[in-house]
Amino acid sequence: MQQTLSTARRRIVLTFRLMFMVVLVLHGDEFLHAAGRPNVVLIIADDLGYGETGIQGNSEIPTPHIDSLAQGGVRFTSGYVTSPYCSASRAGLMTGRIPNRFGYEFNPVGADNEDPAAGLPPSEQTIAAILQNHGYATGLIGKWHLGGTARYHPNRHGYDYFFGFTHEGHFFVPPDQGGVTTMLRRRALPDGGRGQWVSSDGHTILSTHMGQNEPDYDANNPLVRQSQPVDETEYLTDAFTREAVRFISSYADRPFFLTLAYNAVHSPLQARNEEMERLSHISDIHRRIFAAMLISMDDGIGRVLACLKDHSLDRNTLVIFLSDNGGPTRELTSSNAPLRGGKGTMFEGGIRVPFIIRWPSRIQSPGVVGTPVSALDILPSVLDAAGIPVPDGLHPDGLPWWPLLESPDDIHPSRDFYWRLGERQALRSGPWKIVRHPRQEWQLFHLGQDPAETSDLAPRHPDRLRELIDRWESLNREMQPPAWQR
Repeated sequence: MQQTLSTARRRIVLTFRLMFMVVLVLHGDEFLHAAGRPNVVLIIADDLGYGETGIQGNSEIPTPHIDSLAQGGVRFTSGYVTSPYCSASRAGLMTGRIPNRFGYEFNPVGADNEDPAAGLPPSEQTIAAILQNHGYATGLIGKWHLGGTARYHPNRHGYDYFFGFTHEGHFFVPPDQGGVTTMLRRRALPDGGRGQWVSSDGHTILSTHMGQNEPDYDANNPLVRQSQPVDETEYLTDAFTREAVRFISSYADRPFFLTLAYNAVHSPLQARNEEMERLSHISDIHRRIFAAMLISMDDGIGRVLACLKDHSLDRNTLVIFLSDNGGPTRELTSSNAPLRGGKGTMFEGGIRVPFIIRWPSRIQSPGVVGTPVSALDILPSVLDAAGIPVPDGLHPDGLPWWPLLESPDDIHPSRDFYWRLGERQALRSGPWKIVRHPRQEWQLFHLGQDPAETSDLAPRHPDRLRELIDRWESLNREMQPPAWQR
């Protein structure tokens, strides 16, 4: 009997050994790296201008938690996104590929979000899907804006959990809810050509020439958990923070990838009473509302960072913070100083954004890096950090940051950064950049000497201009036509 029992035990042990060997063969990558794999928290601000945080030089609006990321990590002063508008920018970020490669060019707004062609193609692999396939828990909290129909739902692009909305914007509180000092909306005038921003009490705040009415952000754009509509009573920035903290707490015992995509500071401009009172030193009410929205987001980021620390996850969590595009200054007051232009333009203010990473266990020498980087770099950088190979057949346009950060004194090869949004086009190569907007000729700037793009050097350097145009056209031949029109 004892011999039979010992034989049975040996068989059980042998079986488990064989099973373990099979698992190692099939999923060895997960087992070998699970213990050291970082968690990843990707925080995306919406329409935040280049010059609006304290660490970027703004002393008017306190942003201590965003600033703390830079103080403990790396701030890229030449960090770019792939489009001056929300949607294509997110498509590039999520895939690591120039979105024009798969026809993602224009920005769906309102009913356009329900266009069956307008969305991130199911054939494109996202960073979330790749991490999910390698054992990460994945969650998206906030704004999606990569397709409003079912085939583009975040759950079909690698996210286990989704709490948020799928269109371009959303009210922060229901229009009739109290606790909000001012709600700004655009009101069309009888002539149809001009509009005014008005507060909820009807007082004019700022005359504009924006024309059309403010979109009905909530039309066919419910706030959902997974795919089921929810009634939310908290200020939306706080609700997204709450859900992010819950997600981290729920998956603290395994590697996770959390995308926290705030819709702050995107319109509509709505601020809570508490934050408005904290900013009484800002006399311009339009500006104060924007500032209050920003500090609400900064407070939320502080709560997320505190949650990571409470669970002893902060040292091995890679936190990435950036804006999806430059700020629309006339609409929000969101400043892109000292850069030229803003949201919708190919000048630096439209495509160069606040861009910070923090990972204490690996980045032990905080600093500032001026070498240009891109949101395209997020996918290959995260995969490299997790020890996950780039999937076969996927050819990201981005590069991992780690060689740049580990040998900052080395000369790193320059690369070309390409943009196309209809007739708005640009390319950066080293310190040189060309820009073209509708009904205009190409312009040439030297960003090393003129970061504000004040002096067009095209007449003085025709050979350089021609060289960069040729590079843009060569890259453009690799791109697809738009999958849908504006």
